[in-house]
Amino acid sequence: MRSNRVRTTALAATALLAALSLTACGSENGTSESAKAGSAAPAAHQAVKESRPRAATAAPEEKPTDTGSTPEKATGTGSTPENTTAPARSHGKNTTGSTKRAGSGSTTDRTPDRTPVTCDGGNTRTAVTRVSRPLNHLLLTLTNTGDRTCYAYYAPALRFDDAQAAFPVLDDSKPQAVVTLDPGQSAYAAIGLTGEPGAGPSPRKASRLQVHFSARSGEGSTGTPVSLTLPSDTYWDDNGFVTYWQTEMADALTY
Repeated sequence: MRSNRVRTTALAATALLAALSLTACGSENGTSESAKAGSAAPAAHQAVKESRPRAATAAPEEKPTDTGSTPEKATGTGSTPENTTAPARSHGKNTTGSTKRAGSGSTTDRTPDRTPVTCDGGNTRTAVTRVSRPLNHLLLTLTNTGDRTCYAYYAPALRFDDAQAAFPVLDDSKPQAVVTLDPGQSAYAAIGLTGEPGAGPSPRKASRLQVHFSARSGEGSTGTPVSLTLPSDTYWDDNGFVTYWQTEMADALTY
């Protein structure tokens, strides 16, 4: 009984010693680890401090060197134009464009006058021809050769050779309106050379015919007259006539 207690006590003592031994070992290890940890911490802190970059020392500000010149204005090529002379004032005149010469024919300079005029020898061409029908008739053809419309008023005033009086006008041939001729158009007048046979003086031979153009008022003639050479063997008497100007040849030759 006693021996069991002693054995139990011995076992308990042995266990206690073992526990104390383990505690001491653990304390020693714990102190060592803590010391290591404690000693490592300052070293790490020092390493962090040394790894931080030093603040860069600001370089002193450089002042631009004064060369005494004014900075040039920037251009596309970086160079200064050689010609710095200010442009001359034009005072309202075009100094760069060409000057339009007078008489250049430009429509902006002058608009052609298209106002109608009276037909006369200056803007028309007049011709006289013999016709087969009616008998003893001539035909006057008046053509506008100008660049403006012209009016052929009334009837032409005719004189054969050196006759003193104008040839009679046939009033029955008066048209309803004044004959108007655009450039290139023609008007017509028939000349009946003689009247009824034996009704007056004998017919006279003529070689020249003067044509005068009636004025708008109907009083006298206007413009330039025309002198025409008559067809050979042309005879006339005081009983003949001339018609008014007509727009159609057939209308003139109906009389």
